[in-house]
Amino acid sequence: MFTIGIDYGTNSVRALVVRTSDGAELGPAVVDYPSGHQGVLLDPKDHHLARQHPGDYLLGLEKSVKAALAQARKAKGFDARKVVGLGVDTTGSSPIPVDKNNRALALDPRWEKNLAAQCWLWKDHTSHREAAQITALAAKHRPHFIAKCGNTYSSEWFWAKIWHALNVAPKVFAAAHSWVELCDWVPSVLAGVTDPVQIKRGVCAAGHKALYSDEWGGLPDKEFLALLDPKLADLRDRLYIKAHDAGEAAGTLCTSWAKTLGLPAGIPIAIGEFDVHYGAIGSGVTEGTLVKVIGTSTCDCGVVSAAKTVADIPGICGIVKGAILPGYYGIEAGQSAVGDIFKWYVEGLLRDVKLHAKLTAEAAKLKPGQSGLLALDWNNGNRTILVDQLLTGLLVGQTLYTTQAEIYRALIEATAFGARAIIERIREYGVPIERVVCAGGIAEKNPLLMQIYADVTGCTMLVAGSSQACALGAAVSAAVLADAHKDFASAQRKMTRLKPGVAYKPKAANQTIYNQLYALYRQLHDSFGGVNQSADLSNIMKDLLAIKAATHA
Repeated sequence: MFTIGIDYGTNSVRALVVRTSDGAELGPAVVDYPSGHQGVLLDPKDHHLARQHPGDYLLGLEKSVKAALAQARKAKGFDARKVVGLGVDTTGSSPIPVDKNNRALALDPRWEKNLAAQCWLWKDHTSHREAAQITALAAKHRPHFIAKCGNTYSSEWFWAKIWHALNVAPKVFAAAHSWVELCDWVPSVLAGVTDPVQIKRGVCAAGHKALYSDEWGGLPDKEFLALLDPKLADLRDRLYIKAHDAGEAAGTLCTSWAKTLGLPAGIPIAIGEFDVHYGAIGSGVTEGTLVKVIGTSTCDCGVVSAAKTVADIPGICGIVKGAILPGYYGIEAGQSAVGDIFKWYVEGLLRDVKLHAKLTAEAAKLKPGQSGLLALDWNNGNRTILVDQLLTGLLVGQTLYTTQAEIYRALIEATAFGARAIIERIREYGVPIERVVCAGGIAEKNPLLMQIYADVTGCTMLVAGSSQACALGAAVSAAVLADAHKDFASAQRKMTRLKPGVAYKPKAANQTIYNQLYALYRQLHDSFGGVNQSADLSNIMKDLLAIKAATHA
């Protein structure tokens, strides 16, 4: 038997055919989104805006699955009639305005050019004012709402984006019968659902981004939403009552899409989850394991048994029962930009995509502290632990002799320092982290970054065995729902693995220097992040020079 995992990323969608007995990957296929700049619709007047055309998702769905099946047919024993389930993961929070028939507004010619009618991509930060207002109102009237998401509501999330749409594009808001997260919308389309209220929503998106919890009866109550705007309170009735974990199917494949894709009708479709959550499953997440999915941004995921009590953790993206694995609390944190920072520097600033390899090789020859540079990793704001999307990047210590490779390494180190801040915050509140498993193309292809992460965090960095961990995780979920495995633990044991012989262990000498640099990073972090507004930073440049001199000596 086989299942298919469909992974919607920031710039492309990929489909992966997986054999359920052992996790063998038979048919990966990637389709780039055709609209906008590398699939993202931008506004030169507002760098906070990032949208995507929903039509790209449907085009990518058909093309990627068909191409993956074509690849799989080359393998002995494969037959599309043996595909027993589908799983979908996407970016998030990426809500889509839809009409009463569950059609995305942007698919209507009246709205196809309107940016507010598109999918509001995860990295859209235009709603930062609304997010701040939600945080303030919740702190005053419903503090328990935000206690589970680090006490700060983010501009990357569901309600902030929808409220902003109401404020800046009231005609679009009025035309939208409902709003659906991308990770819920694609499964609903595959299942042929034509009523938004009938969509089976996942607790992953609901709990981490929409303030949903069974503890307080689901979504925020209408009285609270009316404090934001009465129209949001009215919208609540057109959203959903119950959200489900991955133990429930989102539906079954409808006849029309079965015919389009060349698959059996009626096979189960796994509940939609965010890419990094299914990526954690595809990386073999268990209690005590932190999974880092490193891509354009980074998301850190862990699980703790639902039988235990998990303390509220300030500054993280949420603690949600059932968000990753059924029977566990899902814990999420992350960084708003990692690969995007390297991409900005090499492709945006230096304007040469080929320089990635060259600068990596040159940066690998440098020792920790040798450049005298220190950077903050906030080029797209800070997701964790400050939860402030209005923060920006910083580079300290440049001289007339600073090289491109030195800056490149400093940017890598900055993302590693941000990763350490997250690990320390999670551990501080009693969540065990006994091993770190990294997934994604950067983890696979960049040994320099992985070693720096090990040296900075003091953790051994392992690498997921699949280069498509997110799609694999979605396929694992589909396999459980199709009864190919009795539960997720059994499915993970059979279908997931680590990359053999790959373990980046901390080097003591490097750790010593990085501990000094991290202390300086935290000074900058706490000062510019508003934690310590009276900090004296006059030592930073000279301390960097002293570390640089000691390294050269």
